[in-house]
Amino acid sequence: MLASIGWFHFSLPDFQYAFLSILLEGMPFLLGGAILSGILEEFLPQSLMTRLLPRNPRMAVIASGFLGLIFPVCECGIVPVVRRLMRKGLPVSCGVTYMLSAPIVNPLVILSTLAAFRGQAAIEMTCLRFLLGLSVAILAGWVVTYFSPASILRNELIQEQGEDHEHGDPSRSMLDRLQNAAEVAIRDFLDVSVYFVIGAGAAACFTTAVNQEIILPLASSPVLSIASLMGLASVLSVCSTTDAFIAATLTTFPMAAKLAFLVFGPMLDFKLLFLYGAAFSKRFIISLAIGLFFVIGILCWRLGTLNLGW
Repeated sequence: MLASIGWFHFSLPDFQYAFLSILLEGMPFLLGGAILSGILEEFLPQSLMTRLLPRNPRMAVIASGFLGLIFPVCECGIVPVVRRLMRKGLPVSCGVTYMLSAPIVNPLVILSTLAAFRGQAAIEMTCLRFLLGLSVAILAGWVVTYFSPASILRNELIQEQGEDHEHGDPSRSMLDRLQNAAEVAIRDFLDVSVYFVIGAGAAACFTTAVNQEIILPLASSPVLSIASLMGLASVLSVCSTTDAFIAATLTTFPMAAKLAFLVFGPMLDFKLLFLYGAAFSKRFIISLAIGLFFVIGILCWRLGTLNLGW
């Protein structure tokens, strides 16, 4: 099946291949995130979340930015984990910060970025990706502290935050606890996978149907190159554990644009737009998307104007 209109060229086999590639690449991480959410629900004491974080809201947000080093989850599986942590008592601002930073501060992502940019200022790119991603996530968390959870979360998640989620009853057998963890993981996986499939389909359609050559002329403009690669990152919806290998091949684009690709993509791509809908309100998702686009774009543009030896 082929359909071609100007810059739009749809091929069903190409779409099927791209769709399955995204699906097969992301589903294991989504499943891993769901399994982790089930373990957190059953074995993580609710009071532990409040004890781990500083009492000062701003300091708690900063600490949450580093949770990805403890719970290393990529963006494909981050939503069920964040939903479960917020049900356990994690403040919404901290949940948003962890959600945005975890796919970037993930140790595996750090190593893959170093490997991908070997010979292309690998250490500088890796450090800047880590620091910029962490800073933007913390900034987003600080902004969220000024809003009520009712304006950010879905209604059912707000109601569940007030419920008791302590399941660590010593009288229950380990088999019962594992069974409950499995049931929670299955529910979370089914809830979130619907959004993931929709997002993967949208990303595959844009990737295969839109002529990618229209992006290349944008590489010569600092502003347009950054904006175009952020748009490309959202369309490709590549997992943060492998996106650096794609960014490293975009040799016609400046390093600042590649940095924007590596920071914006794990925070907000097409599949995440739908995945976030499992936990957050539409208004918050739209506001988050606009804010991340402009903040990351401006910061990367500013870095591009500095003499960093790139």
